[in-house]
Amino acid sequence: MEKAVGKRRGWLWALAAVVLVAGLVAGIRLYHAFYDRKAPNFSGTYEFYVRPGMEPSAVVDTLLSSGVVLNEKSLHRTLGPLRSMKVGHYTVDRKSSSKYVARMLSNGWQTPVNLTLSGTIRTPEVLARKIGNQMLADSAAVADFARSADSLSRYGVPPALLFTIVIPDTYQMMWTSSVREIFDRFKKEADAFWTDERLKLAQAQGLTPVGVSTLASIVDGETQYLPEQPAVAGVYLNRLRLGMPLQADPTVAYCYGYTLNRILTRHLDIDSPYNTYRYAGLPPGPISCPPKSCLEAVLHAKNHSYLYFCADPSFNGTHRFAATYSEHLDNARAFQRALDARTKR
Repeated sequence: MEKAVGKRRGWLWALAAVVLVAGLVAGIRLYHAFYDRKAPNFSGTYEFYVRPGMEPSAVVDTLLSSGVVLNEKSLHRTLGPLRSMKVGHYTVDRKSSSKYVARMLSNGWQTPVNLTLSGTIRTPEVLARKIGNQMLADSAAVADFARSADSLSRYGVPPALLFTIVIPDTYQMMWTSSVREIFDRFKKEADAFWTDERLKLAQAQGLTPVGVSTLASIVDGETQYLPEQPAVAGVYLNRLRLGMPLQADPTVAYCYGYTLNRILTRHLDIDSPYNTYRYAGLPPGPISCPPKSCLEAVLHAKNHSYLYFCADPSFNGTHRFAATYSEHLDNARAFQRALDARTKR
């Protein structure tokens, strides 16, 4: 009898132990589930990318390398079992739990990126590289789109007028945006730039928006010094009104694919509608992607009597302006003397 009672007590103790362990396990799991779902697991903000073919373990490693993860095990518990993740650009912050990150990646809750177009953009290939360096879109696909008459017909422009619908700026958009979505955004912002006020300013200068973009690209090729751009624009507008050839060196550089280190007299005879030494008026379209400063310089061109300008002999990036050809020759000789002296050093 006593043995039976002892045996029974042993079973009861064993059962109690099992129940206790099971309860502890369940409690730990409940705690983990609550922690993973509710508790913030990051000490700061961190941006990261999920690229095509990336595994959850690689994303975990990326996040761990950030130094902002508070509980590594929590991250492994929630991201490790993921079967699929959406490619994209994501952000975690102090409010993000591990479970939220898992849901974010599964559902593709992306954070926009800044696509910045800046610097000199002279060709579709340069534009494509700048986009490809910042977006998921392949630069070769971007270049093909930018040169395709069929693709650009969507925006009502031929390839020669590509840079009338692209204005250098910073654009917020999804990193995974398609090439067409990227150019749709460019066109939308270009249309927004041409307000009624700017259209009236263009008309007052005797130009269409295409003409403004074209002249602005020439101004951009002549000077990077912002305070001087309205004066340079004024020179070319004066020449247009008088029927004088623009004789703009940047257009000759364009004819040679920007391969010339220096434009010489023999280069001025190239037969191209973009050569403003041979053909009067504006060329058929922009010779580069003009920044807003140059567009505004044309719209708000300085009203003066100058018809010529020449680089300043101090080589400070500015120009000397002249109303007569004789004055211009004096300025040109002064610059040439300074250039010769500099070359001999």
